[in-house]
Amino acid sequence: MSDDDSPGEADPQALARVNFRSALRRMFAAALERLSADGIVAIAADELPGLVEQVRETADAKFGDYSGTMAMALAKRAGRKPRDVATAIIERLDVGDLFEKPTEPVGPGFINLRVRDEALARAVVTACRDPRIGVATVESPETIVVDFSSPNVAKPMHVGHIRSTVIGAALARILRFRGHHVITDNHLGDWGTQFGMILWGWKHLRDEEAFAADPTAELGRLYRLVRKLADAKPEELAADVEAAELVKRFPDVGREVLLETAKLHEGDPENRSLWEQFMPVCRAEIDRLYARLHVTFDHWLGESFFQPLLAGVVDDLLAKGLAQESRGAIGVFLHGEDKPPFLIRKADGAFLYATTDLATLQWRVEHWKPDRILYVVDHRQGQHFEQLFETARRWGLPGLDRVDLVHVAFGTVLGEDGRPFKTRAGDTVGLEALLDEGIDRAFGVVTAADEERGTAMPVEERQRIAEAVGIGAIKYADLSQNRTTDYVFSFDKMLELKGNTAAYMQYAVARVEGIFARGGIDREAVRREAAVTFTDPRERALALELVRFGETLEDVEVDDRPNLLTSWLFDVAGAYSTFYDALSVLKAEGEERTTRLALCDLTGRSLRAGLELLGIQVPERM
Repeated sequence: MSDDDSPGEADPQALARVNFRSALRRMFAAALERLSADGIVAIAADELPGLVEQVRETADAKFGDYSGTMAMALAKRAGRKPRDVATAIIERLDVGDLFEKPTEPVGPGFINLRVRDEALARAVVTACRDPRIGVATVESPETIVVDFSSPNVAKPMHVGHIRSTVIGAALARILRFRGHHVITDNHLGDWGTQFGMILWGWKHLRDEEAFAADPTAELGRLYRLVRKLADAKPEELAADVEAAELVKRFPDVGREVLLETAKLHEGDPENRSLWEQFMPVCRAEIDRLYARLHVTFDHWLGESFFQPLLAGVVDDLLAKGLAQESRGAIGVFLHGEDKPPFLIRKADGAFLYATTDLATLQWRVEHWKPDRILYVVDHRQGQHFEQLFETARRWGLPGLDRVDLVHVAFGTVLGEDGRPFKTRAGDTVGLEALLDEGIDRAFGVVTAADEERGTAMPVEERQRIAEAVGIGAIKYADLSQNRTTDYVFSFDKMLELKGNTAAYMQYAVARVEGIFARGGIDREAVRREAAVTFTDPRERALALELVRFGETLEDVEVDDRPNLLTSWLFDVAGAYSTFYDALSVLKAEGEERTTRLALCDLTGRSLRAGLELLGIQVPERM
């Protein structure tokens, strides 16, 4: 499943797809409407969605498969006992042939339900025969822009870029699979001060032989060196003789860098020519890293693309009385003059990220007409996006009133010391070095496992598997975290073949592949001829987890949290492990064999599909 995969046209199988939770919520909605019409509890139409969202999976299977908890809140409002309200809901609840009808509430007023075995078996058969493994598309597709990754192209990509890149790519894949029209955009930082640093460094400190040999390395060296000089503190210079000498030669580096940046923005022929020379080099480097991560974009509209629009943005905000001058700068005062403004032009005439983001938003709304825009950006930019969204609303851009603007914030990657993840020298860890380390460690794990089994895989195959396992481990370790929290980066934990890791999921898929390889079984025939009858509770438990794929993707979309998908994958892998360890598959006969083969096939396909939605490759064997 690539970034460009889409669910395609509706097919006959779609008519048979069942999302048990969605079906049950519709049933509860009808029951609550009857409850209100009968005068038991008054319920307004706009309250129904919030009430039916209280129909969730049970935390413990002994209480059933799903539970509705709205009776407690409704009872308090009506001045009735929760059990009485729950009983009244049950009396009006038509569950058809999908669920076993509850006879009475549980505890203070829980309405617990169990999926009928026959309905669950039908859902498994449908999923087995369905190219989309039973996952329906959304009823009302939206156009959704996902803005993610967005590195500054003049800087080497580092570990800090991994979160935006993998979270954004996963959300884009999931939303596209759900049936939405998704537009991905890598809003490159290709026009800011970082290019001024390279321009200044090129003019004063370049090594032309080094540039000829490795342009990327030389531009990276210049950027790091100039930044060090511009940001140098006395205590740092005391320990760095070379930098101290350069600061003596060039005591005003910071101001001169800003001048070089301004000259670029003003169209200076020399700086523009150098920018055009350096951009392909910088792009080639980040393109190579994205290829290793298997991440693609529909568009690469960087800051330079919107530069011609910035003056117009400032003029329009001034003309509408939304922006005003303060100490020579121009800003939008959203909360009165006693609070910091949203600056859109500096006193020296330079534009800011705020100006570019406003121009970008204006352009996207006009040209792409989205229903939703997701900005997958570090949580530290929270205030910036609050001001951006509020300014844009007040600006009154045509069409913006129907666009949902969302800052998909995420936390920081930490080292095992609890501080931002850096090298021992205190430098930010480069993304290339991170990927190389992950693959090297994975190669060691794969080689050790191969030697233990005595399978003698060729080195080339072990390397291919290590690539999938190593990069998959890095991605999964990030995606399995609640995105709003910081997380501790640990290669040792992420490469374990147990626990909630990519390697564990990949190994589970390999176990499934092994069953069909050993048995010489035609999987297409298994899907065509699928028939399911549960004879063991472990079969049913696995089946129930598998048919919750669609529910899981719904939940991911509601809150833009890929970790909900990793949790489901972990639950499926755990249910499969329990099933696999206890029950024979190839030695089973009759209905048991048919059922178990169907469950194995659906498990492998579901785990593979879920991992691919996260951007993680799955090797055929581990």
